[in-house]
Parts: sequence; structure tokens; C-alpha cells
Amino acid sequence: MAEIIKTQDFEVKVKNADKPVLVDFYADWCGPCKMMLPVIEKLAAEYAGKAYIYKINTDADGALAAGLGIMSIPTMILFNGGEEVDRIIGAVPESTLRGKLDAVC
Repeated sequence: MAEIIKTQDFEVKVKNADKPVLVDFYADWCGPCKMMLPVIEKLAAEYAGKAYIYKINTDADGALAAGLGIMSIPTMILFNGGEEVDRIIGAVPESTLRGKLDAVC
């Protein structure tokens, strides 16, 4: 299951991670975010041990989302070595996210 993290955990869990990290920026009221939830959960299980997959609620952590330039949700940002390497905006097929993860794992 993808872990929901807060702003205070971002530095340690994302910026200092020892594996690639996919962060799903979402909101509970967002229809496309709800559509992506099963995909995010499936990938979190499949990539356990190879990558970290986290979720950040933009309603609860709006300052972090704004600081990263999140303008619409869902937005998934892929980090490697603490740096953003890719950004996916909107609901996308599972194969798209899988391809992005495979490129860094």
C-alpha cells in the first residue's frame, strides 16, 4: 500500500531516499485521483523493495504542493537521487507509470 506522507517527512522519505520515489499528489475529492488509486496501490506492491511510492494530500499539504509547482491533480513526480526526474500530470494508463518506474529501477 502506498504510504501517505506529510510535508515534514518529505525531506527524509523523498529527498534522502536510497531508491527511486514516486509521489502521487492527490485530493480526496478528485475524481481522476480516485481513478488512479488502484494503479498506485498495485505499483506500490509490485515495486516494494525497488522503489518507494508515497501519496501526499494537496489539501493537507498545499504549501509543499505549491512549492513544487503542482498546478493540477493528480500529479505524480518521480524522484531519483533526491532530484525530480519526471512528472506525470493527470490520469494515465498503468503502463505509463510502469515505464517511468522501470526506467529508473
